[in-house]
Amino acid sequence: MHNFVIVSNRLPVSVSRVDGKLTFNVSSGGLATAMSSLDMDTTNQTWVGWPGIASDDLTSAEKATITKELKKYKCHPVHLTSQQIADFYEGYSNDTLWPLFHYFQSYSQYNDAYWQAYKAVNRKFLQALRRQADPKATIWIQDYQLMLLPQLTREALPQTKIGFFLHIPFPSYEIFRFLPQRKEILEGLMGADLLGFHIYDYARHFLSSSMHLLGTTSSQGFLEYNGRRVKVDAFPIGIDYKKFRQTLFDPETKEEITRLNERYQSQKILLSVDRLDYSKGIMKRLEAYELLLITYPQLQKRVAMIVIAVPSRTEVDAYKNLRDEIEQAVSRINGMFGTTDWAPISYQFQNLQFEHIVALYAKADIALVTPLRDGMNLVAKEFIASKKNGHGVLVLSEMAGAANELSEAIQVNPNDTTALMRGIYEALTMKKNEQAIRLKAMQQRISDYTVQEWGSDFISQLETAHTSHLGALHKKLSNDDIATIVDEYKKATHRLILLDYDGTLKLFSNSISASASKPSAALRAQLARIAKQDNTTLCIISGRPRSTLNAWFKNIPNIKLIAEHGAWVKENNVWHNTAADFDKKEIIALFKHYATRTAGAVVEEKDFSVVWHFRRVSPELAYIRNDEIKRDLRRLNLSEDIGIFAGNKIIEIKPKSINKGEAAIDLLYKYPSDFIFSAGDDFTDEDMFISLPPYARTVKVGFGDTSARHQAGKLDRILKIIDEFGRKN
Repeated sequence: MHNFVIVSNRLPVSVSRVDGKLTFNVSSGGLATAMSSLDMDTTNQTWVGWPGIASDDLTSAEKATITKELKKYKCHPVHLTSQQIADFYEGYSNDTLWPLFHYFQSYSQYNDAYWQAYKAVNRKFLQALRRQADPKATIWIQDYQLMLLPQLTREALPQTKIGFFLHIPFPSYEIFRFLPQRKEILEGLMGADLLGFHIYDYARHFLSSSMHLLGTTSSQGFLEYNGRRVKVDAFPIGIDYKKFRQTLFDPETKEEITRLNERYQSQKILLSVDRLDYSKGIMKRLEAYELLLITYPQLQKRVAMIVIAVPSRTEVDAYKNLRDEIEQAVSRINGMFGTTDWAPISYQFQNLQFEHIVALYAKADIALVTPLRDGMNLVAKEFIASKKNGHGVLVLSEMAGAANELSEAIQVNPNDTTALMRGIYEALTMKKNEQAIRLKAMQQRISDYTVQEWGSDFISQLETAHTSHLGALHKKLSNDDIATIVDEYKKATHRLILLDYDGTLKLFSNSISASASKPSAALRAQLARIAKQDNTTLCIISGRPRSTLNAWFKNIPNIKLIAEHGAWVKENNVWHNTAADFDKKEIIALFKHYATRTAGAVVEEKDFSVVWHFRRVSPELAYIRNDEIKRDLRRLNLSEDIGIFAGNKIIEIKPKSINKGEAAIDLLYKYPSDFIFSAGDDFTDEDMFISLPPYARTVKVGFGDTSARHQAGKLDRILKIIDEFGRKN
């Protein structure tokens, strides 16, 4: 049985030094809590991460002790120096990525030393992971601190199942593009079999950034890049619902509820529980509460706000300033409205034990969960889970990932102080039966999709994604396949080679001009060596116009050329057409109309077709324009003989009778061969693959469904074969 490895920045067990001795404590962080709640077989499970203490402060003997003790918890440490913690964690992770991903781009600091540390620490995590994972392990990498690790792991352990989950938002492309290392981060994630996000919006932003920056394509939930298929999906993390329900009956919880009842006998409680962070919107919440007391003075002494600020990054100036700002606001509001027997706000800057938090959830009339931006926010779900009498209202930010699931909450724009105040007032005045109806619906939802369900769902999807990738791998053109193909070529008595051009022999160019994509001298030389071999027929079969193919290959003796997918055929230096022309005027006018409104679009008129090129158009706009064009084309009432074909960043209108399959059949008839090799990258090449006999060696460049026998992730595999063919003699 292969092992299961969780990798995260922090281990679920923290090591610290107390009175000179090492102590081990179970971590209270959200991720640690969530992962420890998973209902999984832990027999072969290991958790890799930083133990929470700088390695500078440790002797070799102490490091050995930590490793030994952590093994009891099924954990393995990654030791980091103080400088690495400062640059990797405090620096790149929390001063660069965290603010940018939460849309506070002005807070992000771009420092090359931070980036170098981030790369170095991700590699250090890989070293630790390699010591714990077997070659076919299941590896689940967690969060933004380790976004380079999936690809590093894929290169080191290619057969492992690799999942990655991002616990914070993934920003829109317009924000993500600010990151200097944007491509490196995306490429780091591409090593995973499955990429998980809290909500589909984040997944959509990731796909958009990948399309813009890496040129990826996606379909049916899979992203295709550099020879790999990566599944991208949304998994809204849940909570341990039963744990919260059971804790309500804990004696310590009941005692704390009794104390709260005595203290707040005649007041409704507004509860705010957050880690101290600028993304949580605590100041806006205080401003809204102040506005509430001003707008509705009758509420004074009838409400009380409890603010729990959990300490976070206390040594960072921005967080120190935020704490000062919050505490000054609390003092000002209490000074403005407070009396000898009533304090509008009770403020605590500390961690509370679990039972006390649950007691606060149970007692509070209203929970104010209004982050300016948050990946999910489990406080909202914890509050809902802790209500057992149908009483309580959740005021929730539209910007929290949880808003997608908790639609019965009062949802507000956290940046709009007035709207937030009105939301609080609506919550305070909501009828009890309405509260009960809303709570019941939300409780049903979060009790169905718990953290245990979240974990098992992710792992199940990871298995499926990995299996799907393996399914694609069985067609993958291996080195052994190449050797066999070359051997068959050399032994054959008659050979037929059919090659597409763009995307097969030459990478696509953003320009459709012939000069931008012309073959190199080396490629022409390779093709010439094949074309001059006895009993060998070499044909370039492309969608390019005949003038272009002629200019590129006219100096290669014996080469056959087929242009416009089969509309033109050149043999013995003579071109002849195989199709009838059609009236293209309306189509050209339509395409040009849209091209004037679409930056980057190009209209190409060929002898027997019209092509709309959108390779240089932004993916979002291209999607819209293509739908509009297809709709308008249908209105033109084209002849049944004319087809609309969607290719690689193109829409082409041409007679249905023109296709590479018919051209290939004609070549088979003219040049019977015991060895056939055909390669192409587009849907137009599928006609060719299908038309060839079963023994033909057909190769699709790229991924997706295909009739070809083999698939090559990159065209360099085709070029390698072509080079070997040219060396036959």
